[in-house]
Order: sequence, then C-alpha cells, then structure tokens
Amino acid sequence: MTSEETLRIRSYLTAQGAKLSSDQLIGKVQEAMAKLREAAAAVPPARFAEPPAPGEWSANEVMAHVVEAGRHFGGAIVRVLDGQPPGEPRDVAARDTSPRPLEAWWALLARDRDALFARVRSAHPMSRLEATIPHPFFGALNWRETLLFMRLHDLDHAGQLQKVAAAL
Repeated sequence: MTSEETLRIRSYLTAQGAKLSSDQLIGKVQEAMAKLREAAAAVPPARFAEPPAPGEWSANEVMAHVVEAGRHFGGAIVRVLDGQPPGEPRDVAARDTSPRPLEAWWALLARDRDALFARVRSAHPMSRLEATIPHPFFGALNWRETLLFMRLHDLDHAGQLQKVAAAL
C-alpha cells in the first residue's frame, strides 16, 4: 500500500466515521459482511481449505484471518467503550486456521459481530472518541473509525475470496 493510498483511506475513515450515525456504520459493516459471505460461498466447499496457488491463502485461511482480526478490532472497540485500554496493534496471519466449513466460520463471525453491534448501539455515539485504537497502517483510530475500518477489511478479503474462487 502506498503512502498516498494510506492517506486516502485514513481520510475516508476520519470523514465518514465522524459523519455517519452508529446505525449507519453498523449497516456499512453488515453490507460488507454480506459481500464477504457471498464471495466465500463461491468457493467450492470441497476445496475451501485448498490454497489456489503455493504461498497463497485458502478460503479457510482468509476466513480465519477475518474472524481473528474482527475479534481483535471488535474487542478493542468494546474495551474503549468500556473505558479500558484498547490493546496492542496486530497485523498477522490468524493463529487458528483449523479447517472448518464456511458455515462454521460464519457462525463465529456473526456471533462476534452481533455482540459488537449490540455494544456499539448501547453507547453514546460521541463517547470516548478521544481514546484511540492503534492500527499498523492507519495509525490511531477512534472506535467509530475502527468500526468503519472493519468494513474495508471485510471488503478487501471478499475480493481475495473472489480470486480464490476464480482460481479453483
């Protein structure tokens, strides 16, 4: 990612994070989740754990990463809203990539996101915006910007899953 692209994305996160309501932010994440699920469902189930080429992630590994990253950033949002430190930044491959069917990964993701969305809805939309969550590429983000980042992360990996499906 170029520094220009990083600045452009950061600007989007800041502007839209400030402008949209909590429900609109959640809606954007839910729309991205739907695209993620659609892309993952295009991968043949029998080949879900198969990488499309040496050194590339399988659909299973992509979903493992999305679930783990979602837990990391979602957990940081909840901690910030609860007045706690957000935790340390991370940008690594998922630790648990045990082969699971899409529906098992989706159940984990949906459970985590439902809890996150409930916590966001219960928070005042302007609370704790001074607290930041460190991101390895975009720097310090408030919880609203971090929630919107999760949308971009899901969309990025939906594109990756589309490529995996096309290659298998």
